[in-house]
Amino acid sequence: MTRQEITEKLKDIIKLVNSELVDVADNATENSTLSGDIGLDSVGMLVIVIAVEESFGVSFENANIGDFKTVGDVVDHIEASLK
Repeated sequence: MTRQEITEKLKDIIKLVNSELVDVADNATENSTLSGDIGLDSVGMLVIVIAVEESFGVSFENANIGDFKTVGDVVDHIEASLK
């Protein structure tokens, strides 16, 4: 799976989890911040993490979710976990 495919799938997950974020997710880039640009709070981030784990078959078990500041940070983790 390419980095672009991971990013697009992550954006789709964000839209599915919160339908109010459709426009924001569509315009998100890897540099978009999860809390500022996208508007995820800690509960929203937890829901996204669970959905990502199920969708990609990866784990955030040993990761500090607070370290994920941007879409790119999440993509980096997914990409590393898929290797």
